[in-house]
Amino acid sequence: MAKIFKVHAGHYWSDGGAFLGVLPYAIWGKKIQTDEKRRRRLDLNLLLIVSGDRRILIDTGVGNRLSDKQEEIYRPSEFALPAALAELGFRDRDITDVIMTHLHFDHAGGIITSFGTQDVLTFPKAKYWIQKDEWDMAKAPDTTNQAAYAFEHQLALLEHHGKLELIEGELEIAEGVTCVKTGGHSVGSQFVQIDSPEGFYIYAGDIIPTSFHISPAVTSAYDVCRSDTVAGKKLIYDRLKAKSGILLLNHDTTFWELPISDLKV
Repeated sequence: MAKIFKVHAGHYWSDGGAFLGVLPYAIWGKKIQTDEKRRRRLDLNLLLIVSGDRRILIDTGVGNRLSDKQEEIYRPSEFALPAALAELGFRDRDITDVIMTHLHFDHAGGIITSFGTQDVLTFPKAKYWIQKDEWDMAKAPDTTNQAAYAFEHQLALLEHHGKLELIEGELEIAEGVTCVKTGGHSVGSQFVQIDSPEGFYIYAGDIIPTSFHISPAVTSAYDVCRSDTVAGKKLIYDRLKAKSGILLLNHDTTFWELPISDLKV
């Protein structure tokens, strides 16, 4: 029986206009607290799935290896993932699998941890599940995606010393735990659905990162294909409705679990 746990890996600040994309400032400006640069805080709400002898983590947060420029732009908190896992009773070596919804810095940064002069894989025994399209784009980004990935900084160590599983499309990687490719936010974005006796959940990643993105029409300016994001949302909502499921939000500072019955979609 799979059990799920929220893992709070800290927070960072992102440009509010870019993150909310087509949603005008007049709508969201008075509802969201921003700093003097109109950046809004985004939480890093990761998910741990415990199923039998598998300990499956979804995404890794920003990590502790941001450049000075990134620190200035994003104002990240300290890397809270190891401590958050420890509070749940787990160590880095207990993690058997890591599913990456996509490979942008705020999701893939925690793949590697810096210990002063040495960088190591944060989860040395884990197998990483990544959509092949996403990996290929991160490794050789085109002009549109060049600024979105830092392969040598975030992923090269995984390629050389980690356990990599490149998947295509939809795949059940453990009983009741399925990766589903949508594209949209990035070329290889995927969501994760958990179907267990305790309930049906979908961790949507950046297809639906906050409650402001619940509307099918609201997409981030960071999305590389808006129509794919909209189609991904429809797929998520259709599956949640069929199972009376619960949506999990990875960047919201207030909401985490939202039953589909509460959403007007």
